[in-house]
Amino acid sequence: MMKDVRILLVGEPKVGKTSLVMSLVREEFPNEVPLRAKEITIPAHMTPERVRTHIVDYSEAEQTKEQLYQEISKANVICIVYSVNNKKSIEKVTSHWIPLINSHTDKESRVPLILVGNKLDLVEHSSMETIRPIMNRYQDIKICIECSAKNLENISEVFSCAQKAAVHPMGEKAFLLFCPEEKKVLTGSRIPSSHWLVVAGFLFLHTLSILQGLHETVWTVLRRFGYNDNLELTSEYLFPLIKVPPGCTTELNHSAYLFLESVFDKHDKDRDCALSPEEVKDLFSVFPYMPWGPDVNNTVCTNYKGWITYQGYLSQWTLTTYLDVQRSLEYLGYLGYSIIYEQDSQAAAVTVTRKKHIDLQTKRTQRSVFRCNVLGARGSGKSGFLQAFLGRNLQRRIRSREDQKSNYVISTTYVDEQEKYLLLHEVTPDFDMLSEPDLTCDVVCLVYDVNDPRSFEYCAKVYEEYFIDSRTPCLVVAAKSDLAEVEQQYSQSPLDFCRKHKLHPPQPFTCNTTEAPSMDLYTRLTHMAMYPHMAQADLNNSTFWLRAGFCAGVFAALGFAVYRVLKH
Repeated sequence: MMKDVRILLVGEPKVGKTSLVMSLVREEFPNEVPLRAKEITIPAHMTPERVRTHIVDYSEAEQTKEQLYQEISKANVICIVYSVNNKKSIEKVTSHWIPLINSHTDKESRVPLILVGNKLDLVEHSSMETIRPIMNRYQDIKICIECSAKNLENISEVFSCAQKAAVHPMGEKAFLLFCPEEKKVLTGSRIPSSHWLVVAGFLFLHTLSILQGLHETVWTVLRRFGYNDNLELTSEYLFPLIKVPPGCTTELNHSAYLFLESVFDKHDKDRDCALSPEEVKDLFSVFPYMPWGPDVNNTVCTNYKGWITYQGYLSQWTLTTYLDVQRSLEYLGYLGYSIIYEQDSQAAAVTVTRKKHIDLQTKRTQRSVFRCNVLGARGSGKSGFLQAFLGRNLQRRIRSREDQKSNYVISTTYVDEQEKYLLLHEVTPDFDMLSEPDLTCDVVCLVYDVNDPRSFEYCAKVYEEYFIDSRTPCLVVAAKSDLAEVEQQYSQSPLDFCRKHKLHPPQPFTCNTTEAPSMDLYTRLTHMAMYPHMAQADLNNSTFWLRAGFCAGVFAALGFAVYRVLKH
């Protein structure tokens, strides 16, 4: 909001510009009127908008054209004064003054114009019928006020409106707060008996405020909703400050989920607990861009039509908040979370978890979202492992274009009767390109292909290079277990490797099933992430490894049998 407002008065000689200024200051009509009033500065505390105001009177008799041009360039609002009893002075508004002002101001930043019809005391009729076509023709004219410097009629209103025109912009955009093609304002709008104001009535009231010159009412509402003078949401509103110390994560809290649930219910028109493409488009119609890309269908749960389910919808919000909390705050801002829930900002929707090392020390966690990085050689079955978490077997997997693929999958699991979110991240297989984000997680899943003799080597090298001394629990997954297991070309078998490094034995997994894939592995990964101190439990027990060796033998025999069945 500006701190100073500069009001310039122009017009034909003898229309009463100087009288207007002196009548305002003295609160009486002057007996003697000079050729030009000196510049007047009104302190901020004495003005309606609480901004310091400078009133500048232009006199053709005392000032040059160059001085006029300088004053036009410095003005925040210009009052074009005419005499209501002088037709020539009215004609000069359009034939001289408006073209002159426009020629010395930038088209993109035109100052608001106010028409001031002085000497109302000399006529019995209004000049508005003559002025209205002029106002319709020139969008820079914001309002016309008739007054009388002699009778002090509407004098303070002239300068008050001029001040408001500068502080509360009344440009063309103010009349485009709603789309005329889609949101028709009905003059017959009524407030229902429940006293809730319908949209048409709300828009109608603000339209009346604009037409009646009460622009501060409209701007008060707009600024409460985070808009600036250019009708753009401010950065302060969209991106409130939130501190996330190292080792902490960001999650949505209970009130945020309640809000998002209400948004979902509002746009799920057919009540099928899923959002169709049209319903998604409608939900995000208040956004300047579509926040979800084509990869979202491979990231969260969808129904048989490929539409995002209620669970998938909440999961996507959870993912965004975890990976990019500022983006999530921006989205909540577009939906009006802080306004509807009467919060200082969208930051009230987010919980910053405590540092992870505290969880490790106390052996307890308060987190609801856990990250699992999935690593493995190319073709090992990582993508299938991710998609299986969404309940998709090989037949249900979505055949995607490159722009529809997703390296993230998120859904819910239940551990100790608690609903938790497990976020799976498929990490690039390029061994030398692994970055800190690729390695920072709550649990690691190392995937190898039982039917590829060179597949396990990658898992072994990644573990020994990056995770052997970390406190991050790791789980080895033997993918494609429906195929025949072949001997891995590595110095140790996967089972011996796990025994040596005190890891759980390789877990068989396949998504080549007729039913939805089992969720047991994902529940185990979530449990390991929640209780990392328990990940090594029983792994030193010799009985455990005897049992594991027996199970591995059964697993190999079973894999070979399945292979023979599928082959024939």
